[in-house]
Amino acid sequence: MTQTHTATLLLIDDHPLMRKGIKTWITAAGPFDVVAEADNGAEARRLAAEINPDLILLDLNLGEEQGSDVLLALRQQGYQGKIVILTVSDSQDDAQRLLDLGADGYLLKDIEPESLIPALQDALRGDRPVSDKLQGGGRQADAEHLAGLTYRERQILALLAEGFSNKQIADNLNIAEGTVKVHMKALMRKLDVQSRLEAALIYLNGK
Repeated sequence: MTQTHTATLLLIDDHPLMRKGIKTWITAAGPFDVVAEADNGAEARRLAAEINPDLILLDLNLGEEQGSDVLLALRQQGYQGKIVILTVSDSQDDAQRLLDLGADGYLLKDIEPESLIPALQDALRGDRPVSDKLQGGGRQADAEHLAGLTYRERQILALLAEGFSNKQIADNLNIAEGTVKVHMKALMRKLDVQSRLEAALIYLNGK
């Protein structure tokens, strides 16, 4: 008799009642084990490092913290499991931004309970589930964002993703540091990001 693997899940939401309801849905279905819960980013990062769950279900708004910041922090500290956003925000801009930053799915909290588990299973298999309400807008993939960059911008972005500073990039490409800054400003505008880390994540997700 074969045993079915039960995937471990870390639930991050700042509303206790919502956490209780989501946990009830998930545990009743069977294939997931909610091994821990967190209501803030610091606790989420600590638990992710300690437990290393298969999947993290992350709310977009955590009081004064943003789910996007928590997502970036989790990836920066080395978490490589799946991160699925579960939120009330049906903004296509929010969905696009979080997926660009490395989320493995974007689901709305009004999702039917019987649809939540299959969506999470899809994420574990490598798909990127998105709630039906948000799919009509034609979400651009990370690769399509990168396609809009020039050859030089892609060179600079690749080195940035490896952790190079502007000076190191300039030395590597044999160009002036000021030129690197000009290209950096242009590529960040094209990618619609505000930080070097966000740009690097889009490159790593879309290359």
